[in-house]
Amino acid sequence: MSFSEKKKEKSNHLAFVITIIFSCFLGTYLDLLFVSKKMYTFPMRPFPDIFTVNIIFLFLVLPIFVAFFLQISKTLFAFSRTLFIILIGLCASIFEQFADNLGWFTHSEAWHHSYSLFGYMIFMFLMWRIYSWFQ
Repeated sequence: MSFSEKKKEKSNHLAFVITIIFSCFLGTYLDLLFVSKKMYTFPMRPFPDIFTVNIIFLFLVLPIFVAFFLQISKTLFAFSRTLFIILIGLCASIFEQFADNLGWFTHSEAWHHSYSLFGYMIFMFLMWRIYSWFQ
């Protein structure tokens, strides 16, 4: 492997790590914001006396999900990546309703699951832009 290939690979790893860390920070901030606005709550969460958000989702599930997203997105062309992001938004909206039924979430009457559809689409697009920018 040449020096420039090693440098590019190191840059890819750094962009990957920065993007995942940023996703944790942004996800935490958004959850704190929406929980404080009483748009939703997390009735089933670890350490409920300390955290108002679900730290397992924010620091385990979300980073793993973003890592898979980045790995798959690297192999896709722009149009396919856009469709993939739309699919993620649809799946997030559906999963959120499923999680509601399981008691993992409780949403206010003002919440519409379309917020998650577009929110996750914007979130994943932003994660891709950050990753691309740091490469």
